[in-house]
Amino acid sequence: MEVLEIKQLKIPDIKVIRYGRFLDNRGYFSESYRLSDVHTKFLNTFKFLQVNESFSKKGVIRGLHFQWNPYMGKLVRTIKGTMVDIALDIRLGSPTFGKAILYKIQTHEEKNHNEWIWIPPGFAHGNFFLEDTIIEYFCTGEYNPECEAAISPLSEDISWSMADSKLKKDFEKFKKSNLLISEKDKNGYSLQAWSKSRYSKNFPYSKLRIR
Repeated sequence: MEVLEIKQLKIPDIKVIRYGRFLDNRGYFSESYRLSDVHTKFLNTFKFLQVNESFSKKGVIRGLHFQWNPYMGKLVRTIKGTMVDIALDIRLGSPTFGKAILYKIQTHEEKNHNEWIWIPPGFAHGNFFLEDTIIEYFCTGEYNPECEAAISPLSEDISWSMADSKLKKDFEKFKKSNLLISEKDKNGYSLQAWSKSRYSKNFPYSKLRIR
């Protein structure tokens, strides 16, 4: 795996891994994941136990999902199309609690690189799609429907003050379009309601802080 760059986003626990593709007149080849390369860099305390693939039509918004018992961190990439990833800090006591960031991963066959975004445990995760898109994500925990919840991505009390200004404008425009969203996600917790839930205590900053 040719790791070109690892960068922190405005919330430093969230990271982006840019890796290389090898292009020629036939197309491209990429080694998108190698355990030794990624673990050497920063993920040495995590193991990936489940891999998911998702197709979303243009106009879809998903999230903001999270689970405990077990916790689930996600390493997410776009295979084809355009995804804007959403990560919301839900760690009680965190200096960035309630703040969300946005990051766009767009890919096509002519690019000489692609990217992963790492969303660690303690963050609610979702995405919205500007075109028909396929994504893949590696998970550090197996899915447990008994210990999952969601904060609605449309919740008015989420703070977007740390989000990229251009992507924030795109998101505001997106929300006014003909959204495709599940009832479950649309009717998820507000941030305030979640913070008052007894289940929110499963996400203390002191335990989930990435050192």
